[in-house]
Amino acid sequence: MIFFQIDKKDKSNHIYQQIYKSLKEAILERKIPTNEKLPSKRKLAEKLGVSINSVSNAYEQLLAEGYIYAIERKGYYVENITQFNNQKEAKMNFPDDLKEEFSKKDEGWLSLSHMTADISMFPFKEWMKCEKIAIKNHKNELSDISHPQGPYLVRKTISRMIALTRGVKCEPEQVIIGPGTQPLLRQVLGMQKENIKAAIENPGYSRIYQLLKDMNFEVFPIDLDKKGIDIKKVEALNPHFLFITPSHQFPTGIIMPISRRIELLNWASASEGRYIVEDDYDSEFKYGTDNIPSLQSLDRNQRVIYAGTFSKTIMPSFRISYLVLPPDLLREYKRHFSYWIQGSNTLNLFTLHYFIESGEYAKHVKRMNNHYEMKRENLIKELKWKFRNDIKIKNVPAGLHFIAEFKTDKGYKEIEERAKKEKLEIYSMKRFNLLGNIEEGKKIILIIGFANIKNEDIPVAVDRLYRVIY
Repeated sequence: MIFFQIDKKDKSNHIYQQIYKSLKEAILERKIPTNEKLPSKRKLAEKLGVSINSVSNAYEQLLAEGYIYAIERKGYYVENITQFNNQKEAKMNFPDDLKEEFSKKDEGWLSLSHMTADISMFPFKEWMKCEKIAIKNHKNELSDISHPQGPYLVRKTISRMIALTRGVKCEPEQVIIGPGTQPLLRQVLGMQKENIKAAIENPGYSRIYQLLKDMNFEVFPIDLDKKGIDIKKVEALNPHFLFITPSHQFPTGIIMPISRRIELLNWASASEGRYIVEDDYDSEFKYGTDNIPSLQSLDRNQRVIYAGTFSKTIMPSFRISYLVLPPDLLREYKRHFSYWIQGSNTLNLFTLHYFIESGEYAKHVKRMNNHYEMKRENLIKELKWKFRNDIKIKNVPAGLHFIAEFKTDKGYKEIEERAKKEKLEIYSMKRFNLLGNIEEGKKIILIIGFANIKNEDIPVAVDRLYRVIY
């Protein structure tokens, strides 16, 4: 009956695990017939030369998984187990198109990406202090599932902060916290009925554009003029949802003037069912002047959905974003998502509350504003010196990126390939032209980010870029 041995020198498997695995395989392969009684714990232990506890643990695991059953005072028996249809165990060949490669960059890469943040100056010590306070004060909340929109205390703190810094008018109940702008928008947009039209700036944020297409919305990219999105084209299209970045247009950097903002608000209020989604993704960073008030601060008819994030000011990996919904959409949201399990880390949310309330967040943003302004000026100065008359920089003093146009006879594809060879991370305007019809020849346009480049690495990065362009 017993046809397996125990290797007591095997450090990778406990003795009970070896017994469990051997019996399981024998049962599945029908080497032990259905309903046959297994040896008693004592007899099997003597046969294998092991302790009774080891056999007992193995039997209990088999019993828990349904391989055997027990009859009181009689012992353990083999369960009648349904067999697999295909008795031959086939080797699983994982599809090549689904395989991933570990994508850690080699040493020596420099980044001019717009998607990163500089965490070298983040006050981790102060953050950890706030985390300890959060653990001390919120043990009950941390042991439970949070409110679907996030803890009320945190929403109250966020609503108060954006009222002071961005002029946003809202109650804490209107704030919805989540792990990113995309999943939050997917929730809100998923509540809508069919045949919804959406419009988005072109060039614009390709991730939102793809999200809208994946949700089967009719999506219409609308060109920009010198004031931002073309109001006449918006009026002609009359979308249900209009996605814009008025405080620092992504990626061109245009700051929408008050006249265009009022025109858009007038358009939205002229008919029921029109909403403007204001993505205020990096509004904390403004150089030389005060921050531009949000579009939502001007809204008198509750037609603006305000989207904010802490990805640029703290770090992207914290995954804390939020929406401010107008009351009518909030009512629908509560009806659809009262069962929702909030997606952000609750400990991080309470830590953020104390980080803001202590004043550390405001100090950090001010410190990073000065830091980024210095890096921005250094990078622009270096680019102008290196490229001379072959570069035009759209110098909008805001955000963590700017637009640069270069004279070159090389196309976008070749530029991207040369950048990889130079170990320089860059992104071109081609990525953000939503219709894919960007003009090729004699010039290229790059989105130059400066958040994650060290000051001392700026000359090296510009030298690499020069070799890429020429």
